[in-house]
Amino acid sequence: GLFSFAESASRKGKAGAWEDSPPGHVLGLRGGDFKAAAPFDNDDSTLFRPHRGARPRVPAMTRAAPKSDKIIVLVGLMGAGKTCIGKRLAQELGLPFVDADHEIEEAAGCTIPEIFAKHGEVAFRDGERRVIARLLDGPPHVLATGGGAFIDPKTRAKIAQKGVSIWLRASIDILMRRTARRNNRPLLKKGNRRETLERLIEERYPVYAEADITVDSADAPPEMTVERVMTALKNHAGGRDAAARRSAVS
Repeated sequence: GLFSFAESASRKGKAGAWEDSPPGHVLGLRGGDFKAAAPFDNDDSTLFRPHRGARPRVPAMTRAAPKSDKIIVLVGLMGAGKTCIGKRLAQELGLPFVDADHEIEEAAGCTIPEIFAKHGEVAFRDGERRVIARLLDGPPHVLATGGGAFIDPKTRAKIAQKGVSIWLRASIDILMRRTARRNNRPLLKKGNRRETLERLIEERYPVYAEADITVDSADAPPEMTVERVMTALKNHAGGRDAAARRSAVS
């Protein structure tokens, strides 16, 4: 069924056990037919609830994660480089990398464009909020979110509570070049792509600006942007430590 957790075993016709399947996903989601599910505009929806008895797990790491209780959350428009930078940043930090869009597709058993086409954006946004809420309740990792995720007030509040948000800010020209490489972005399928991106910039950039950290996505090899993010994280952590020391003294 849609939104069932069985790792990739669900695609092979197996019932994947949470405890027995190898690490690789953060979510455990209850099965159920998408069309038959409860309405998406209230919190009683049966979708995106954890499988009964499920315990969150995280992907295997390549090295020990730094001691931190915060999840690094990348936000920004499509084409800003959240997935590309996120994977490299996770390597640098020794943390697991999780792509929220990928987790949504794994849970749904279909692609995001298919969810948009069959059920609409409202249904997708409701599911997106639920998935990200689950991810934010997990251990530290680097999380790349979809372009509209941070716009949701509940998601923004949850990120502020559980994570450190980083806005990857990109110019319209960079976004145009990068989004031209893929044709699976539902919001860009209709109308003029540049006009759509300009509208999204106007609507969303003031909200992205609420992130803890802003880093300009470089029109250069991704390592340059990763270096900028690492520096910004170090400065942000230093500022928090200094504030904590001042608070302790006072």
